[in-house]
Amino acid sequence: MFKLFETLLRGQAARAAEEIFDRNALLILDQQIRETRAGLERGRQALAVAVAGDRAEARRLEEAEARIAALEAQAVAALRGGREDLAGEAAGAIADLEAERDALTAARARFAAEIGRIRERVAEATRRQAELERGRRVAAAQEAVRRLGAGAARQDAATLREAEATLARLRALQAEAADTEAALAEAEPGRDIGARLERAGFGPAEGSSGTPTGGAVLERLRRRAAEPAAAAATA
Repeated sequence: MFKLFETLLRGQAARAAEEIFDRNALLILDQQIRETRAGLERGRQALAVAVAGDRAEARRLEEAEARIAALEAQAVAALRGGREDLAGEAAGAIADLEAERDALTAARARFAAEIGRIRERVAEATRRQAELERGRRVAAAQEAVRRLGAGAARQDAATLREAEATLARLRALQAEAADTEAALAEAEPGRDIGARLERAGFGPAEGSSGTPTGGAVLERLRRRAAEPAAAAATA
């Protein structure tokens, strides 16, 4: 029984850890990306240091080769001048320089191979880092949408219900206003027929504003213009 309880506790702890990870996955990913970015930067710095070291070794190799060439020329001149002693010392120095040159050449070959491996690792890490950060941006957008949907689902549903209720209430008020207007019109039957008669051209309706129109004014002017002729004909 004790082992069963122990297993149950471990299972609950594992589930709790998974739930914590799921709730904070984006935060954890951000921290991991920061750490991998820092590691990539360290790798780039190491590559830069290695390249700088290789260039320094190349300069030392060039200096050694130049020194060897100069000493050989001097040693030949000493031999021609009968100075075997000086030529012997020069030969010893040349031998030391040639040993250093060979060591530098071998070291540069090993260094070049190591730099090539570092370059490949840094290039691969750079590619993976770029893919990781692109994936992070996509995951962040999806997580924002997910949280918006999960957190606002109930609230959105409530808002929709409230908006639908408001629309129904507004339609009811508009219908009530239309019914009221129709009832008022029915209470004054002469008003409706008067307006219809006016539209048919049988005089103004009761309560009409009587606002003059251009046609009415022109007709009045015509009647005034015809009055003198009518008066002369009567005389």
